[in-house]
Amino acid sequence: MNQYACEQAMSTSRITAHFQGIWVPMVTPFRDGQIDVDAAQQLAGELAASGIDGLVACGTTGEAAMLSAAEQTMLLDSVLEAVGPRFPVVMGVGGSDTHGVIASVQRYNDHPLAGLLISAPAYVRPSQDGIVRHFQAIAAATDQSIVLYNVPARTGVNIAPQTAALLARDSHFVAIKEAGGTLQQLGELLLDTRLDVLCGDDALLLASLSMGGHGAMSAAAQVRPDLYAQLFHLVKQGRHGAAGALFKAMLPVIRLLFSEPNPGPVKAALAMQGKVRDELRLPMTPMSQAGQAALADALEQLMELPVWTADERLAARESCLLQLVSPANIMPAVRHDDHRHHG
Repeated sequence: MNQYACEQAMSTSRITAHFQGIWVPMVTPFRDGQIDVDAAQQLAGELAASGIDGLVACGTTGEAAMLSAAEQTMLLDSVLEAVGPRFPVVMGVGGSDTHGVIASVQRYNDHPLAGLLISAPAYVRPSQDGIVRHFQAIAAATDQSIVLYNVPARTGVNIAPQTAALLARDSHFVAIKEAGGTLQQLGELLLDTRLDVLCGDDALLLASLSMGGHGAMSAAAQVRPDLYAQLFHLVKQGRHGAAGALFKAMLPVIRLLFSEPNPGPVKAALAMQGKVRDELRLPMTPMSQAGQAALADALEQLMELPVWTADERLAARESCLLQLVSPANIMPAVRHDDHRHHG
């Protein structure tokens, strides 16, 4: 019996009290049209060891809309087996029909998850009252923590800060992935709710962290997860000059990773790294040849930056601030605490 199967029954309680730091929504690797479980587990294990704070399975980046219910459960079980029951994993759940989403959520009530990432109902464009009642009905059907996912570019409806604040009165709702594209709304969430606020727009990552955001759920982070973890800790240490220089080096790749529909460019980058095949399910398609050429050049420069590890706690060398980003002067940030593992 595998480790996950042995320890699955240990707890269905919430693994983390807070959603902070860098969380990575994984791609779903395919091979000849089927989920490549081996590649998924290898990727999950590498990401978990890179210094990030958690994983998301079956998010938008994971092409969840193109996976059957059985495939989604199989992928989640594979990821949990790969990282162990104490590394936080969130399961993405979406849908327009409240009853259908509830049925999906209930499939994961016996899984040791950090929580569920649930977007607003797509396409139907409900009122804010409809959004509240939708999420309240879901919360009544599960003991899992819920991370709200505000992504109006995909759903067609915005979860207003006032709506998020109302939902946050229920302890099921612990965080929000904010991908509305404006720092104003992110700021309102920070001021007016008790939720952990995670940036969902990678290009706004540094700005959101600098204004007090709690972290990010970043699709781009799986290409160089250590750098995103380093950026988070630089900001938390108040080393804003160093964080700005690092982010400036990361930004060209971030822009290219979202220059075409996600996750095409992310999978292209991971394929260049030899981690997954550059294969997607229709209607998603691989990144264009021109895009891949530009991405390869930018990625080559990004990969030259030294690897940062969360274990480098000694020799802080705080006197050495980053002024220029180059392989010679990216210094490892000290990680003062590690809240990823909760017993």
